[in-house]
Amino acid sequence: MFSTLEADIRPGSGLGVFELGSSLWNVLDMLRHMQHAFPLVDVKFDPDSSVTPVILHIRPHLDLLFSGQHQRLHTICLRKLRDPNPPVTLRFKETILSSTDEVFRRVGVSRTFGPTYPGDDLRYPGVLFSFEEDSRNDGLKGASAHTEDKMQEVKRVVVTQKSVNDEANDVLDEVAECPAMTGDIKKVILKVHDGVDLYFYPSDTEPVRVRLGVTSAQDLTCDLGSPLRIHYKEDDRMAIHSRCSTEDEDADTDYFYNYLQHGIDFLIDGTAHVVKKIVVHTNVPGSPLFQRYKRCPWEIEGRPEDDEDESPPRVRFFDPVDTISHFLSPREQPPTMLLDRTDEDDGLTLPGSKTRLLGFDGIILEATESTQVVSVVLF
Repeated sequence: MFSTLEADIRPGSGLGVFELGSSLWNVLDMLRHMQHAFPLVDVKFDPDSSVTPVILHIRPHLDLLFSGQHQRLHTICLRKLRDPNPPVTLRFKETILSSTDEVFRRVGVSRTFGPTYPGDDLRYPGVLFSFEEDSRNDGLKGASAHTEDKMQEVKRVVVTQKSVNDEANDVLDEVAECPAMTGDIKKVILKVHDGVDLYFYPSDTEPVRVRLGVTSAQDLTCDLGSPLRIHYKEDDRMAIHSRCSTEDEDADTDYFYNYLQHGIDFLIDGTAHVVKKIVVHTNVPGSPLFQRYKRCPWEIEGRPEDDEDESPPRVRFFDPVDTISHFLSPREQPPTMLLDRTDEDDGLTLPGSKTRLLGFDGIILEATESTQVVSVVLF
């Protein structure tokens, strides 16, 4: 016996447990803890793009579309209202629109939401009701438009942000700032040999500055809260490449502060307890680290042209690795090593498991075979 899927419509805001503007990382984490309610979830994306829109198909009723750059919930589509596996109860405020006993029809939309512009779909700010089973037919409607039968059954409900001047939201647009983003990172500015500036939502929040060799573990806790995980550094395989044999003598006492919810790791010196390295993660779909960290929207800042330059050049997380490499080292190619993150997990096989490590002065890029940078290390 399937439990009923309870879904309340909040035009321009969300549907059921899903809020527009939520991050892909948060939503997948929530679904992982709600497998009893959502047992079947498919993740769809373009493997050749780091800024691919991601679709979560939660069978059989829900499709969630996330924006390509910032991986924010852009559109919620509820389908197959009459499919009983599980049954759906759809509400708006205190009104039941659809249930096992109530068929949702065109006349019900009009009675609940009021008049709107003529057309096959009924559009209101932040919500659309369609009488077609599949959106792929939308482009053909002009040739064979439905008569506006009051008893037409609603087949799809689509929730999006409220648009300006009632214009339709482009599915490739980014999500506008909204309450669901509060406390999340808006952008991170990486400065080689210096540290990072963390900018948060709301946009008027003062940035948090973390400096290599200066910011302490206590500072991080005060500014960012307690990390989700703390673990001691155990992987010293890179020490063999060190020019100084004594560099990692005390590495056994170093430890990581893992802010998975921000997509950032901080390596803390075990003796001085100050930040020693900073790692930011891009959360590229299909990569071995996908969904371990939320996407960190990082930007690497170059040197300003002069003291009065208020907008120094930058490269961003969605730029190809060759572009970023040239930005960091215009004259020569950096040394490169290969890494396979699936070597330590016998049960994990991925078509693109190997990544390249590109080393520069003070910074390391980790990139996939399809030129997507999956992480950056500052040291």
